[in-house]
Amino acid sequence: MNFYSTNGKAPIASLEKAVVKGLAEDKGLYMPERIKALPKEFFDNIENLSFQEIAYTVADAFFGEDVDAESLKAIVYDTLQFDCPCVKVTDTIYSLELFHGPTLAFKDVGARFMARLLQYFLKKENNGSEVNVLVATSGDTGSAVANGFLGVDGIRVYVLYPKGKVSPIQECQFTTLGKNITAVEVDGVFDDCQALVKNAFMDADLNAHMKLTSANSINVARFLPQAFYYFYAYAQMKKAGLADQMVVCVPSGNFGNICSALFGKKMGLPIKRFIAANNANDIFFKYLQTGSYEPKASVQTIANAMDVGDPSNFARIYDLYNKDHAAICADISGATYKDEQIAETIKEVKTETGYLCDPHGACGYRALKEGLQPGEVGVFLETAHPAKFKDTVESIINSDVEIPAKLAAFMNGTKQSVEMSKEFGEFKQFLLKQ
Repeated sequence: MNFYSTNGKAPIASLEKAVVKGLAEDKGLYMPERIKALPKEFFDNIENLSFQEIAYTVADAFFGEDVDAESLKAIVYDTLQFDCPCVKVTDTIYSLELFHGPTLAFKDVGARFMARLLQYFLKKENNGSEVNVLVATSGDTGSAVANGFLGVDGIRVYVLYPKGKVSPIQECQFTTLGKNITAVEVDGVFDDCQALVKNAFMDADLNAHMKLTSANSINVARFLPQAFYYFYAYAQMKKAGLADQMVVCVPSGNFGNICSALFGKKMGLPIKRFIAANNANDIFFKYLQTGSYEPKASVQTIANAMDVGDPSNFARIYDLYNKDHAAICADISGATYKDEQIAETIKEVKTETGYLCDPHGACGYRALKEGLQPGEVGVFLETAHPAKFKDTVESIINSDVEIPAKLAAFMNGTKQSVEMSKEFGEFKQFLLKQ
């Protein structure tokens, strides 16, 4: 499978180049040249397959031409060592719980897959070269990537995060690891971190000095595997007899998650429609209303992983639908919520159903409650465990949130981070000394 750039001015790349390089030479995002439709028999029988069996079928369509079957199967099965269950919240709304992995966030799937695929290519090259992974995070990406790559030979990870703008528990998950993980605390917002990463990829001196790649959702090996759990959610709902008019709501920040869902739809996944739920960072929502994409500085909210003012993966969605606004609107609607509405929803859902949402999942739940049509059943993505936002959630529900044991373990470590301004020159000099 070859990959082209969304900007259309870079050479065609192999899967290996797309994964190792991350971003194309023209600053575009890599896209597969074709999307394989999966056979009808697969969907006819999907409810009888395991999560790993479903994921391997999907992975084979994306990666099977470039990775031998035995290795790809091992990568998929090793990645998915945990479940992603659909849990009933109301008669028509279900939660797809994506927080059962090592760092209790949906990004465990993509990060673990990418770490293993990148290691596969490094072993294949067998030239002893080290790859440096740069990743910007607004919260969960950093912890998922850091833990996915922790201790992997030949890979060094630099996690860039905005100072004071991720939750304390999230920060512990990538600043206490040591080994091959370096946390970089940037005096700015997420968009500043993302700009530093993108500028690093484009800098000739840095690329001559070290091999760089990204583990943000700009990397095809990070975002494509996220399609796995949409197929699995459909299988679970089909088994329950609830998949005929299934609507999926995705809390959206950098838009890699919903982008992978749309790839699934192009492969034949019979989900009726999607809703992209935003917090106050409503750039995509406004695009749906107006047809005009106007990025702006992000604003800080209690759903911090969605605090993105210029979502990178919009370029992929735009390309996937041939720049056709009407076609995008036919598959996706939008919703946007302020902090007060998010908090109100967390409290309401807990009181009425006993289910505790994190701030991001609450956006998804509310969009479904307000947007489901008669006969439809909705699934929202509960993207992280509410304990990762302990202080915020506890202040809303006025009761304690229990911290799972594997999350508590991160909090016993000692913080290690490098403080950095948002100026690229300083970041460049830091990397050149590595």
